[in-house]
Amino acid sequence: MENYKKTEVLGEGTYGKVYKAQDIRTNEIVALKKTLLVNEDEGVPATTLREVSILRALSECPYIVKLSDVLHTASRNGKPVLYLVFEYLEHDLKHYMISKKGRGTGLDKKQAMHFAYQILLGIEHCHSHGVMHRDLKPQNLLVSKDEIIKLADFGLGRSFSIPIGKYTHEVVTLWYRAPEILLGSKCYSTPIDIWSIGCIVAEMVTGRPLFCGESEIEQLLAIFRIMGTPSNETWPNVETLRDWHDFPQWKPTEIYKIIPQLGKDGCDLLTQMLHLDPAKRITASDALQHPFFDEIRSEYVNSFTNKENFPLPVVNKN
Repeated sequence: MENYKKTEVLGEGTYGKVYKAQDIRTNEIVALKKTLLVNEDEGVPATTLREVSILRALSECPYIVKLSDVLHTASRNGKPVLYLVFEYLEHDLKHYMISKKGRGTGLDKKQAMHFAYQILLGIEHCHSHGVMHRDLKPQNLLVSKDEIIKLADFGLGRSFSIPIGKYTHEVVTLWYRAPEILLGSKCYSTPIDIWSIGCIVAEMVTGRPLFCGESEIEQLLAIFRIMGTPSNETWPNVETLRDWHDFPQWKPTEIYKIIPQLGKDGCDLLTQMLHLDPAKRITASDALQHPFFDEIRSEYVNSFTNKENFPLPVVNKN
């Protein structure tokens, strides 16, 4: 740690603090995520181990935050501490939206389109490498000074394989949590990330969360009021899920009536991202080919290719 000089606290969570710091050797600004190891017998928290292993596997994607080092040291009182050294980005998406447009207003359509495309490039890379993020929300998306958005905080990330196994129910912040998880399904997969991205896209253009519940049941009701109440006909076997109830019957509302800012193509994409039945939800790969992105897709083939250390993936137009 003698190579790093802490300058300010950026945030604090369950497992420790995040600091802004300077690498004394290079003058580079970095983010240090500090994890306290309560005692040596318990070892490193599972969330930290998971985050490190996942980020190492996904390191080549420019839309995923870069982990540059892992340091094991001791605090002033002698307790063991683990530091994860990340590239530093100026804002998370939540604070970026507030600083850019002011509270309660959204981003313009073109910027939201670019951010949505970059988020999908990042999550497509995750999914193609067998990783679910499982906690996508504006606070876990970081924005650089060049307005490049990157996926961060993989503490709840999980590798998966076929066939899909049973996973924990306590994942994804409530407002961005997919209905299959809210209904108690433990067999879920990559569509849960697509649902979260759909919620984020809606929030980017409106400036406010799309579904706001204070409990799981309230969250389900908020979803069903807009997307309609599912049934076994529209979502096979939904009524057999653990937390299914006799919910009020709502018909779906057209997304365009709620978020006209997205336009016809944008609302079509959002509708496919927010399909209640996860089996019918659009994949990240297909979403990248949606007509909504036709006017910007070519920029990701040509525009940034000369930026040092920032190669953009070539997107297949076919």
